[in-house]
Amino acid sequence: MTELQVLGMSILFSYETPVAGWDDKGAFRTEQRFSSTTSKHINKYLGGKDIGRTVSQSYITGLVDFSEDQAMEALIA
Repeated sequence: MTELQVLGMSILFSYETPVAGWDDKGAFRTEQRFSSTTSKHINKYLGGKDIGRTVSQSYITGLVDFSEDQAMEALIA
C-alpha cells in the first residue's frame, strides 16, 4: 500500500495500480474488484468500507496519467 500526493490529491496504490484516494470532492474508491487484500487496504485507507464515492478505474488511472503529463510539461518548460 503506497500513497502518492499529486496536484493536491492523495492517491492510494495497491502494488502498481491506483485504487482509491482523496480529491477536492472527498474520498473515492475504484468500482473494479481486486483481491481481498486490496479491498482491506482501501477500507483501511479511507476509514471504512462505506466511505468514499465509487468511481471507475479509468477515472483514477486518468488522474495519475494527467499528473504525470503535467509533471513532464513542467520539466520541459
